[in-house]
Amino acid sequence: MTREAWVSLGSMEGVYNAPVVEDRARRAAQAWRREALWPGYLLAAAVAALSYLIHYLPIAPFGLETEYGVRRPVSAAIIAIVCSVLLGSFVKLPGSVRAGSKSAVKTIIPLAIILAGAGVDLGQIARLGPRILMTTLACIVVATAAAFWFGRLFGVWRRTSLLIGAGTAICGTSAIVAVAPVIEAEDEEVTLAVGVVNLLGLVFMFALPAAGGLLGLGDDAYGVWAGTSVHAVPQAVAAGFAFSAKAGTMATLVKLVRVTLLAPFLFVLMFWQVRHRHAGGVTVHYGRLVPPFVWGFLAVAVVSTLGLFPSLQFQPAAWLGVGSTATLALSPLVVEAGSICLTLAIAAIGLEVNLRVLVHVGGRALLTGAAASMVLAGASLLLILFAL
Repeated sequence: MTREAWVSLGSMEGVYNAPVVEDRARRAAQAWRREALWPGYLLAAAVAALSYLIHYLPIAPFGLETEYGVRRPVSAAIIAIVCSVLLGSFVKLPGSVRAGSKSAVKTIIPLAIILAGAGVDLGQIARLGPRILMTTLACIVVATAAAFWFGRLFGVWRRTSLLIGAGTAICGTSAIVAVAPVIEAEDEEVTLAVGVVNLLGLVFMFALPAAGGLLGLGDDAYGVWAGTSVHAVPQAVAAGFAFSAKAGTMATLVKLVRVTLLAPFLFVLMFWQVRHRHAGGVTVHYGRLVPPFVWGFLAVAVVSTLGLFPSLQFQPAAWLGVGSTATLALSPLVVEAGSICLTLAIAAIGLEVNLRVLVHVGGRALLTGAAASMVLAGASLLLILFAL
């Protein structure tokens, strides 16, 4: 019988099966594609490892000696994005490397976001106080709206503006990486936003203590200002403790609350994105709207808040002659694993970025970020002076 006859019989009786050779060929092609991705994963891992080596260098600006200990304001993630972009732009990488790096981004970013929940304490929101909490929420709205408006003014891509707004409003690189899959941002846009936000965060980290002193702010007022205005967590902590220990404690608390608000920020952004895209009356299934990694982030954050992460105890063998028991808390390990995954994902993103595209729109993106950051700092200061 002919192939067409078999197909017609299969449509009635369900007896037709495709020739086995076709299935084997398809499986072989899929297996080959999976094997061809490993160079991208390997190179991203190598860049991430190099970034951590540079991050822990005992010299400025990577390691800053202060009276409160060593501060490391330049994260491994921002070092990774610089190294990988330079490598991807000036070295002709094979197609397997770029394909593997693209696969690594899609695989690792959700895991990094989920693991980041281990560093969140939802109870900090209640401990902050209603006025400071409302000030923090207002600053998040102002920063996001300002970045979006200035982005339109300077001709920056809409998704890039949203990423810059998220990084400015919430917690730098982590927020940008979390928002990127929600708005379907391209890797060039993620790289550009990460670079802009981290650069401006470093500037604010050094400028705010001097500005706070000139303005005569008290410890609590300055702590709230640094916590609501500086971009990344290490930068906000460093800016706070550069003023005083009390200001550093307040800045840390406020900044961690901003990190905690990442989940509701994602929910609001997803609903806004869908409304904006389907303004023509298309039915939206909100139950399918939230990506699984957001639920994972919330679940891990709840476990962290309730203190359910166990501590592991190790009893040395008797022949070692060491009588003490070693205790290892699991929560910090999960947080560190999330940071490593974030750095690895950022390194993979940079490997597939075209530097010429970044240069073309980089100046406008930097103007957008700088303007949004200035508006955020000004709005935060006014709220502190007149509302707290």
